[in-house]
Amino acid sequence: MTQSVLFVCLGNICRSPLAEAALRQECANAGLNIIVDSAGTGEWHVGQAPDERAVAVAERNGVDINHLRARQVTASDFRDFNHIIALDNQNLNDLTAIQPAKPGAKLSLLFDHVEGRAGEDVTDPYYGGAEGFDQTWEEVTEAAQTIRGWLEDR
Repeated sequence: MTQSVLFVCLGNICRSPLAEAALRQECANAGLNIIVDSAGTGEWHVGQAPDERAVAVAERNGVDINHLRARQVTASDFRDFNHIIALDNQNLNDLTAIQPAKPGAKLSLLFDHVEGRAGEDVTDPYYGGAEGFDQTWEEVTEAAQTIRGWLEDR
């Protein structure tokens, strides 16, 4: 069975597309065939490209995310993905509230997959400068390395 991961943040223009890019890169480098996507719990950025600062940090790290477009989480995501991973606790709570009675996806928080960081939120860089996007890239890359490892073991 092909593993699939959906990363979720609020607007799907900063953190979750960066997490998607980081895991795609990790899986490609490891030769893994994993389905990876991202979405937001909010609707206001639907159809928009990632934030230009997210695009820039991804490009500096060898990943093109210009083609991504923000979308909102749907009920079908809970059956279409094996893992839905929230980038922060508020979005995890929102996902828990909207998940169907019998979801197929396992919900988790991104940093629950990183030793010593359980319960932490990924930095939201949206209201800050470009340096916040660098920090977010580092955080999601650290998590992507761990997630790739447990996906390889499945």
